[in-house]
Amino acid sequence: MLKPVPLRTPAPRFRQALWPIFAAGAFLAVHSAGAQVPSAMPEHVLVIGTKEAPPFAMKDSDGSWTGVSIDLWRRIADELHLRYRFQEDSLDELINGTTAGRLDAAIGAITVTAGREQTVDFSESYYTTGLGIAVPTQTSFDWLRVLGSLISVSFLKALLSLVGVALLIAVLIWAIERHRTEHFKGGFREGLATSVWWSAVTMTQSVPEHGPRTVPGRLVAVVWMAASVAAIAVFTAGITSHLTTKQLEGYVHNVDDLRSVRVGAVAGTASLRYLAHERISFRTYPDAESGLKAVKAGRLDAFVYDQPILYWLTKQDYPGSIEVLDIRFDPQSYAIALPNNSSLRMPINRTLATVIGTQWWRDLNAEYLGHE
Repeated sequence: MLKPVPLRTPAPRFRQALWPIFAAGAFLAVHSAGAQVPSAMPEHVLVIGTKEAPPFAMKDSDGSWTGVSIDLWRRIADELHLRYRFQEDSLDELINGTTAGRLDAAIGAITVTAGREQTVDFSESYYTTGLGIAVPTQTSFDWLRVLGSLISVSFLKALLSLVGVALLIAVLIWAIERHRTEHFKGGFREGLATSVWWSAVTMTQSVPEHGPRTVPGRLVAVVWMAASVAAIAVFTAGITSHLTTKQLEGYVHNVDDLRSVRVGAVAGTASLRYLAHERISFRTYPDAESGLKAVKAGRLDAFVYDQPILYWLTKQDYPGSIEVLDIRFDPQSYAIALPNNSSLRMPINRTLATVIGTQWWRDLNAEYLGHE
């Protein structure tokens, strides 16, 4: 029967001689494996879509681009050593082109929405804003527009109420006086017409030529004279307040006022989604500049768009003629649009997290937007 032969371990000196060989083999294996891992950064020149949206993306006369978003992208590209070129497109093409892969990314004033997130990926947001309202600056008294604003349901209700009370008093006086007072006699048409005339003249605090002669009729007349003083005073005060408010504060000073004025918005933007959801009627314009021109020309009473862009455009092009209300609604976030599963998303997010916490980012916001 064969006896098992015990295995001998290498002598200590032999093991020490083998260590350099093992180390060299491990180094070569790791180095070889690392060489086979592809770089997350693309080697080709990236096509970055953008669209004019001052002050986030602005095209100079020489074709170069500047702005908050543009400068931010340049900083990210420098950090990640990316090669790129800008390509100007419409807002729809920025999303569609990114979805189809014709664009490697899109940046500007691109709002993150649930609908867009179904077709493209977004980076982390780098700017939070909301919708604003641009309105004409009230500089002179516009009688036609002010009088036009009186044609409202509330005004007509007040007017009809006043007329209704006057007619009720007229019928009451006619019923009391028609058999006893000569000028209230006659048929329904003649006698009631006289009574209506008397009631209207009395309501205006004038002295009618003829009045009731019976005690009940005169009591009603006294009550009507006193009541009409208060009614006319309230009605006049209401009109005066309405005219003064509309002239001094404008026709729009909150979102609810948009329901009763002419409203405009840019086609294809998040503004339309909000207005449609709130059931506010609106007209669409191809860009913000067209809408603001309509406001200045008096064809619109309000224009709804991203508030920081409205601030910039009105300050640059419409000082003294258009103002932006100091309200913000429907919060929005700007981000970089990327194709789904883009290898750029994680590197961009890491760089964004670093950049937007720096003094450089605060200075950039102060330069373009006037605040950090």
